[in-house]
Amino acid sequence: MSSPILSATNLQKTFGDLVVVKGVSLNLDEGEFVSLVGKSGSGKTTLLSLLSTLELPTSGAVTLCGKDIVRASEEELALFRRANIGFIFQSFHLIPTLTAWENVAAPLFPEPMTQQARREKAVALLERMQLGHRLEHLPGALSGGEKQRVAIARALVNNPKIIFADEPTGNLDSQTGQSIMKTLHSVNKEQNVTVLMVTHDMELAQNADRTLHMHDGAIQ
Repeated sequence: MSSPILSATNLQKTFGDLVVVKGVSLNLDEGEFVSLVGKSGSGKTTLLSLLSTLELPTSGAVTLCGKDIVRASEEELALFRRANIGFIFQSFHLIPTLTAWENVAAPLFPEPMTQQARREKAVALLERMQLGHRLEHLPGALSGGEKQRVAIARALVNNPKIIFADEPTGNLDSQTGQSIMKTLHSVNKEQNVTVLMVTHDMELAQNADRTLHMHDGAIQ
């Protein structure tokens, strides 16, 4: 049996006297779509940050794609993220002065590629997201659903092994949110990309392969 793509052991995160994540252990298998649910303040976004290398735990261990990320340097983590991880956020995090295709291509700039090759890869992803007609638009001219599809394309541009999505439908109406979820599930199934998604929407969570429930900093 293959090793999990993500393994966390006894993770704890404290801020002063406040314990936000309390002894969490979990495994994710390659190709799984897992939702993480819990009330506001339950610690789910902090846990996602720990699992995705954006924050380091106060104690505990995380192995992601075979790498011990707790012991890695920040430089190592930056290279590791670029090669293995895609991020999708509730607030999109698009660069307002870049066009849709430039936002998608931005993670490719450290790579030894021509500008034409970057554009072609970005355009292909945006066309897959039904945004071929929005290539030259700035984020301010896009709807919420279009911005999130640009963000998904950006998350996929480096062919990640795992995507971490933090409330990816939180700023969208229900119909647009369902469309975004269909896109994520398509990426998961067609490309075997592992997805860990934080959501407060139990209806969306139930469409995952597995749902983890978080309460007061712990997985129940």
